[in-house]
Amino acid sequence: MFRYPDQRVSVFIDTQNMYYSARHVHGCKVQFGNIVEDAKQNGKLIRAIAYVVRTKTAEEQPFFEALEKLGIELREKTLMEYASGQKKADWDVGLTMDVVRMIDMLDVIVLVSGDGDFVPLVEYAKGHGRIVQLMAFRETTSSKLLEVVDGYINLSDFPRRYLLPPTKIEKQATTDDSLA
Repeated sequence: MFRYPDQRVSVFIDTQNMYYSARHVHGCKVQFGNIVEDAKQNGKLIRAIAYVVRTKTAEEQPFFEALEKLGIELREKTLMEYASGQKKADWDVGLTMDVVRMIDMLDVIVLVSGDGDFVPLVEYAKGHGRIVQLMAFRETTSSKLLEVVDGYINLSDFPRRYLLPPTKIEKQATTDDSLA
């Protein structure tokens, strides 16, 4: 994914998709700073936005602060909990609307998600002459999404670059899961 110095690049991070993909596939957390750095390459980074979910306990606050220290903007949504016990906090429409609003300011859109729901967004952006590149874990990436993007980095191919080493607690949880 070579960038020219004058290309305007924005990175849109589907944080929940990345978090659960990394946890499920690798038992680790994502190194978002390296993702943004590699997405930008030589281009001019206009914005890097992470779409995050806030819970009642606010246990995710240190993670949010770490993203902000990396220069990543946050779009926050509160987790909705229904009487049935179902929980929901979907950012697909919010991320899509940000891309649509910013499209005239960008040359390259980097989508950090494997969610196939973004296929129409990719088609829209490409129809407006934009380059759309994808960064995601192949094991959890929609094949239809892969078919429509201009470029792709499989984060699973570079675990040392894109994953944080698991903590002792995460290693134990992975071991416990395999015993169940």
